[in-house]
Amino acid sequence: MSSNSFAYNEQSGGGEATELGQEATSTISPSGAFGLFSSDMKKNEDLKQMLESNKDSAKLDAMKRIVGMIAKGKNASELFPAVVKNVASKNIEIKKLVYVYLVRYAEEQQDLALLSISTFQRALKDPNQLIRASALRVLSSIRVPIIVPIMMLAIKEASADLSPYVRKNAAHAIQKLYSLDPEQKEMLIEIIEKLLKDKSTLVAGSVVMAFEEVCPDRIDLIHKNYRKLCNLLVDVEEWGQVVIIHMLTRYARTQFVSPWRQGDVLEDNEKDFYDSDEEQKEKADKRKRPYAMDPDHRLLIRNTKPLLQSRNAAVVMAVAQLYWHIAPKSEAGIISKSLVRLLRSNREVQYIVLQNIATMSIQRKGMFEPYLKSFYVRSTDATMIKILKLEILTNLANEANISTLLREFQTYVKSQDKQFAAATIQTIGRCATSITEVSDTCLNGLVCLLSNRDEIVVAESVVVIKKLLQMQPMQHGEIIKHMAKLLDSITVPVARASILWLIGENCERVPKIAPDVLRKTAKSFTSEDDLVKLQILNLGAKLYLTNSKQTKLLTQYILNLGKYDQNYDIRDRTRFIRQLIVPNEKSGALSKYAKKIFLAQKPAPLLESPFKDRDHFQLGTLSHTLNTKATGYLELSNWPEVAPDPSVRNVEVIELAKEWTPAGKAKKENPDKKFYSESEEEEDSSESSSDSESESGSESGEDEEDDRSGDSAEDSGESGSEPEAGKGRAATRSRARGRGDSKDVDKEKENSKTSESSSGESSSIEESSSDSESESESESESESRKVTKEKEKKTKQERNPLTKDVSLLDLDDFNLVSTPVALPTPALSPSLIADLEGLNLSATSSVISVSTPVFVPGKTHVLLHRMSGKGLAAHYFFPRQPCIFGDKMVSVQITLNNTTDQKIENIHVGGKKLPMGMQMHVFNPIESLEPAGSITVSMGIDFCDSTQTASFQLCTKDDCFSVNIQPPVGELLLPVAMSEKDFKKEQGMLSGMNETSTTIIAAPQNFASSVILQKIVNVANVGVVPSGQDNIHRFAAKTVHSGSLMLVTVELKEGSTAQLIINTEKTVIGSVLLRELKPVLSQG
Repeated sequence: MSSNSFAYNEQSGGGEATELGQEATSTISPSGAFGLFSSDMKKNEDLKQMLESNKDSAKLDAMKRIVGMIAKGKNASELFPAVVKNVASKNIEIKKLVYVYLVRYAEEQQDLALLSISTFQRALKDPNQLIRASALRVLSSIRVPIIVPIMMLAIKEASADLSPYVRKNAAHAIQKLYSLDPEQKEMLIEIIEKLLKDKSTLVAGSVVMAFEEVCPDRIDLIHKNYRKLCNLLVDVEEWGQVVIIHMLTRYARTQFVSPWRQGDVLEDNEKDFYDSDEEQKEKADKRKRPYAMDPDHRLLIRNTKPLLQSRNAAVVMAVAQLYWHIAPKSEAGIISKSLVRLLRSNREVQYIVLQNIATMSIQRKGMFEPYLKSFYVRSTDATMIKILKLEILTNLANEANISTLLREFQTYVKSQDKQFAAATIQTIGRCATSITEVSDTCLNGLVCLLSNRDEIVVAESVVVIKKLLQMQPMQHGEIIKHMAKLLDSITVPVARASILWLIGENCERVPKIAPDVLRKTAKSFTSEDDLVKLQILNLGAKLYLTNSKQTKLLTQYILNLGKYDQNYDIRDRTRFIRQLIVPNEKSGALSKYAKKIFLAQKPAPLLESPFKDRDHFQLGTLSHTLNTKATGYLELSNWPEVAPDPSVRNVEVIELAKEWTPAGKAKKENPDKKFYSESEEEEDSSESSSDSESESGSESGEDEEDDRSGDSAEDSGESGSEPEAGKGRAATRSRARGRGDSKDVDKEKENSKTSESSSGESSSIEESSSDSESESESESESESRKVTKEKEKKTKQERNPLTKDVSLLDLDDFNLVSTPVALPTPALSPSLIADLEGLNLSATSSVISVSTPVFVPGKTHVLLHRMSGKGLAAHYFFPRQPCIFGDKMVSVQITLNNTTDQKIENIHVGGKKLPMGMQMHVFNPIESLEPAGSITVSMGIDFCDSTQTASFQLCTKDDCFSVNIQPPVGELLLPVAMSEKDFKKEQGMLSGMNETSTTIIAAPQNFASSVILQKIVNVANVGVVPSGQDNIHRFAAKTVHSGSLMLVTVELKEGSTAQLIINTEKTVIGSVLLRELKPVLSQG
């Protein structure tokens, strides 16, 4: 019986007891195999003995191992009784780990957890804030209705705790208690109202999350705290920022008038001429209202702007949706650059961001037109990303950029990703319908695709052509005849059905072809797909009504076949058509209208974006992603016609000032009080014109002083026990508030010693906000300088004609100069017509460009074995994509694994031993790699078109290991797209000494097209060249370093032989590649 035990730590050495994870002995009973740990009774006993030991060091060691087991996802629930005994331990470290364990298993082991509930209640009074917070977390994790009153009391006490970390956990517990007992809602709302007034940035995000879960409709609770939340937003942790921004977006839609009205009102100016003077005055008053944005509305937009530079994609997305939903349309454009920046993230983030951009680009094209190149499809993109980028490119298409986009689409159609190629064809169809100037060109290009060798491309082209012809059927009789001829070769059901429908609709325009098509399809009726059978029936009915002399018997034959078909839909359609078109005694009144019914004018289909109807969902939400309302989704309300009273957001500062006045100094400070009260009255009288940000800043500063004056003892007494809370706050600072933060910290320290006046605090807050604004301005200036340098660099690169072709790999997305500006043109210029004619894919172009590699599973090679690397293992593979470090370098990806239980630090590349001319771009040093951790890094190596070994040292903090990378010859190539004509021309120039060939003998089944393609691309990174001959297969590539062409031809001979020919200037590489391909093609 094998053991299920796991190793949790290395042997400590010496004469210590056997460690956890030692293999089970042969004395284990078979019954112990059903539990994860019961198979090793010795190990469980050791843990329990250590937990019951009198030594804290043994207990601490045991708890560390148990928590480590939990972190690795292993079940440690059997140890609950032994762990829970230590909940009253006096050792702080042990107690923390015990609470971590209990939070994980309290819900599963409720009965045992309830036995220790008195201990948890005592821990709520512990002097250490971490213990108090952990006790509250454990208590709220016990999901038993009987302890609801105890939980409620604990939450109330914790909400008034001096430590913001404990108050934060109280806000988390509110959500757990509400899900356990919704009847406690009213009491929980009181606690939420109290916590919303909290001035700590640590608490803000958590309490707003509790508000959203418990009472999202209680907008009145937000009024007094609105300005404070806006001002604290930049300093809140990232998770909290997302929650607060979404809540404030909903709040703004209910409290402020629409900032978008001004555009609608301006359109009414023409009607003023006919109105009386009084009506004009009324309209003028209405026109003035939208321009006066509420100061609180402006405060929210201004304070969220710095967060567009956040490192967290969720925060940037939240700010983007806020600007989209509540900012004036003229200001919403700033989010486009931030969203485009997120496209550098991983594919999951890209997917969400592109979905939201697709929705935005339908309504406001101008926002993303300057960044058109950012949405070009790259070879490394996943299919879902490619299709979303296609959607956005279609939305951004206009008369100015359509020629560029159609050239891009021409490349995409040749992609090996068939789903993507089909989506591209649909995109071309949508462009043809939206931009009428290019509709004929697009249609001709799609007709040329009908001769493509790929059946999926042909089928999709047929479907799109059918939709386009519906819009202008009178002009294209020749295309319908051409498609009728394709019916013999096309097998995809949707395409066959589309052709039959087109012929049926236009049967009077092709009177000779339609009956013959019906005759052919009648022969194959029984073997057709159900979709095709229905269209055959429809075609027969239409021809019976228009040309009954030729097709009467054929139609009756088809109706008889359909009468006994296995599918009930076809049987029903057959009975329906027979009664409608064949007159008899039972025929009803409808039979005389049969021709009008079948040959009625059909409405043209609308080729619309699938994202058109998603704009009613809030951007960035799950509902928007799924395009259906998800559980818990809160809809955005419509803008109010009249803004609610803005005074509800004013906070009464005077009463707070009276509360702050010390009792002993009341008489002395009476004049000051009178002075402040007068100034406050003046402020109240001029509230509408005052700056809301500075006012809210002073309020928050004064409230913070009130909070801090009572907390000074806590600050001094618990400064040592608040490292995690302080670290969390510091880590979530935004870059835009860098210098303001240090001033806020200094101000808090001063507040703990002495109290300052409200005017002093307001000035300090204004100072910090101005500092933050100036810093953000300086950052923007440095950014603009950086963009200018990039533009200069770009103009230099454009002088080189080689870089101009690789438009898909151009990473300079922010070059606004090179992007065509969308200007409406009355007619197409001759140059544009010439560009659009390039959509014809008959492969007449002589341009040779790098193409997308054919996907093959990556072959991994060992770089460093874990035994040789003292626990550090390294593997490498070639991803077959252009190297980002240099045009002449081969991209290499290295995966590093830490197989030890200790952190490996400072992993970097040391000394390099490279042959003459070879270059290497190393990865950035890795600071640390956690135990069992893994990380993948990229390198670039210029092998100089040779298979020589690149030797270098892979170093850690303590050791260096010599490693080698030797490339297979096939990885020194990049696939090339070229026509058959260009291939033959280049092959003729590379004959004689530049040609090597050999004869291959293999079984006939090994010479199938798909088998040859798979075998060759597995060995070499080559592109497929279309061939007009079935017995000749051609492949093309170029070497990475020198760009020399590598042409591979496989010519099938009679019998079981074939000739393999390689033409290249690099004869050494050619002969090596020949030697590697020959055995691969020969074997079965």
